[in-house]
Amino acid sequence: MRIVFMGTPAFAVASLDALLTAGCDLVGVVTAPDKPAGRGQKVSESAVKQYAVANGLKVLQPEKLKSSEFIADLKTLKADLQVVVAFRMLPEVVWNMPPKGTINLHASLLPQYRGAAPINWVIINGEKETGVTTFFLKHDIDTGDVLFTEKVTLTGSETAGELHDRLMNKGAGLLVKTVKAVESNKYNEHPQEQLAAGIDLKHAPKIFKDDCRIDFNQPAEQVYNLIRGLSPSPVAYTMLNDKVLKIYNASYEQGEPGISAGGFVTNHKNNLKFATKDGFISVTDVQLEGKKRMSIEEFLRGVRL
Repeated sequence: MRIVFMGTPAFAVASLDALLTAGCDLVGVVTAPDKPAGRGQKVSESAVKQYAVANGLKVLQPEKLKSSEFIADLKTLKADLQVVVAFRMLPEVVWNMPPKGTINLHASLLPQYRGAAPINWVIINGEKETGVTTFFLKHDIDTGDVLFTEKVTLTGSETAGELHDRLMNKGAGLLVKTVKAVESNKYNEHPQEQLAAGIDLKHAPKIFKDDCRIDFNQPAEQVYNLIRGLSPSPVAYTMLNDKVLKIYNASYEQGEPGISAGGFVTNHKNNLKFATKDGFISVTDVQLEGKKRMSIEEFLRGVRL
């Protein structure tokens, strides 16, 4: 079965590697165009492109997915199946091209947490489990018929970065299973409309800067979940000495804080904690605007509070 793979970030590389290792016939890889990045604006290649080039795979990097040139190039690959992992939204002319369709890997248990940031939102919302899902693409994003899922139990203390790596590896294995099932026509399709019947769906929209600002009027556990869910990117923050203080890691304690929410106490050595509605958030890993990321001990040695 001839397969075209579409993806961009490191999350997708694990799946691409798993398919290649499993002996799949990867006839092409579609990824984002190269772009300037960093202070020097040096041209940067996507993680998927770097892997594809290193393994001798044909690479397509369209600026526009509806361009006639890209559509023509894609048709010449004569794919039986397309596989999408962490890529852009595809036009119908692309996802409907292969005879066996286009499958997508999503980092949640669909139909829950459709959208751009499922890994972040399941932690922010304090969920007890999540997982990965493979499904056929259709018109509306993340709504196609589900093929396979695999659950992951959450510890209640992991960051989004740690969960990202767990789901990346879990998803790679599930994707290989799905491709083999599609190839042998041994699979069942489960319409998401049926799976969603009678349950409240939660969504995973793109995260903006305003979503990252900490509201210390919330309960301590809720603030803790926000910090975990945004670490290591895009990072939860508050204001300190009129500067942005990013908080990468913290712990929490419940109990009457005795000071107003948002106020802080410190021993000026190794402890800085902010009051919440019902307790404290003790920060352990921070970055003050204009400074590097550092431990709380380093931070307190160099700042006056």
